[in-house]
Amino acid sequence: MIKKATALLLLCLTCCAVQAQSSRAEIDPELRLALQDAVTQADSFVDRFDAEVWLMSKSQPLSRYIKDPKRRMHVLKAVHREATRAGLSPEIVLAVIQIESAFDPYAISRVGALGMMQVMPFWKNEIGRPDDNLIDMDTNLRYGCTILKHYIKKAKGNLANALAYYNGSYGRHTYSSKVLDAWAERWR
Repeated sequence: MIKKATALLLLCLTCCAVQAQSSRAEIDPELRLALQDAVTQADSFVDRFDAEVWLMSKSQPLSRYIKDPKRRMHVLKAVHREATRAGLSPEIVLAVIQIESAFDPYAISRVGALGMMQVMPFWKNEIGRPDDNLIDMDTNLRYGCTILKHYIKKAKGNLANALAYYNGSYGRHTYSSKVLDAWAERWR
């Protein structure tokens, strides 16, 4: 009886060790390097551990849209930096980008909105910066996050109304529902 129990225990331990080994082998080495690089340069995070956890947890859902691990880390760092700077949840910004452009920095809407956050070009003239490039991801995120934060204040914190303002569809919540659903399903 003791021999059977010992043999069963050894079999279980062997299976666990094999499973753990195969899990380690499945980690994409390129993703690991990209994450290490991103974490060491992640200036909007409180500490390295927070950066690792957040970047890794958001990298997997973003891989559907951005295949290259280095590009993915670059986008995640930029989104986190600009969202944090504006006082926004980076996860909400990710959901907005998913719905607005599916993370295409070159997206142009039928009404002329540009970039990942689909910023209208008239804003450049409104703030006296007509030469700004809204296709540039960092510029686009800076504008988009600032605009979204403004609308959240205008809507007195009501995110559904703020998103409708952002989309130019105030009074209807179809767009807001899409963003909030994306946030709940993929980014939260």
